[in-house]
Amino acid sequence: MAEPAVLRAAAAAAPPVAPPPEPAEQPAPAARVPRGLAVRERLPVWLQARCGLEPRAVAAVGVVLVAAVGFAAQQYWSGRPQPVTAPAVVAPVSPPVSAPTPAPGAGGSRIVVDVSGKVRDPGVRRLPAGSRVEDALAAAGGVRPGTDTGGLNRARVLVDGEQVLVGAPAPPVPGASGPGAGPLSLGSATVDQLDGLPGVGPVLAQHIVDFRTARGGFRSVEDLRQVNGIGERRFADLRKLVRP
Repeated sequence: MAEPAVLRAAAAAAPPVAPPPEPAEQPAPAARVPRGLAVRERLPVWLQARCGLEPRAVAAVGVVLVAAVGFAAQQYWSGRPQPVTAPAVVAPVSPPVSAPTPAPGAGGSRIVVDVSGKVRDPGVRRLPAGSRVEDALAAAGGVRPGTDTGGLNRARVLVDGEQVLVGAPAPPVPGASGPGAGPLSLGSATVDQLDGLPGVGPVLAQHIVDFRTARGGFRSVEDLRQVNGIGERRFADLRKLVRP
């Protein structure tokens, strides 16, 4: 019975045995952060508060930003300088040359002239206003062969009521053939007839015809004063030999 007592005494004197250490706790693995949360964490604080950290709000903001960048790029591209092509130089077009206007008082659109002398078919002809002596000769069938027309101005413009005398001597000049002759008509006399008046040569006779053509005839004998080359003395010599 003494042996158990000794064992108990030895056990009591022996130091206590420490229990084995418990294994250390391992840290829990980090939770995976969602991608949307990671994007929101990178946004400014004011933007996180504005959007409430909602994924849909973040996506909407991204779409707006992309649209704004695209619009700015489109405005920049459309506003860039464009090359300008200089317009072609167009040469000025000259206005068409109009036909000579018939003189006022020349009988409207047609005139009546008497073609007589050495022509194939003499007589009264109705011609368009502005016609010339050449047109009157053609209307009368032309000049007869062998007729001298050197003193006839074929380019002269005709006036209403005049006589075109071809190849025949001019009628006697008023005042030069006796008291029975009447005044010469300024409105129908030819250059040859006017040339026979005292103090009137071929040049002055043509001036009288040109004045008559430009003015549409003579309204009175006083109009003769306005013809180039007729002074007071010459007018005094002619006024009793002519009529309008």
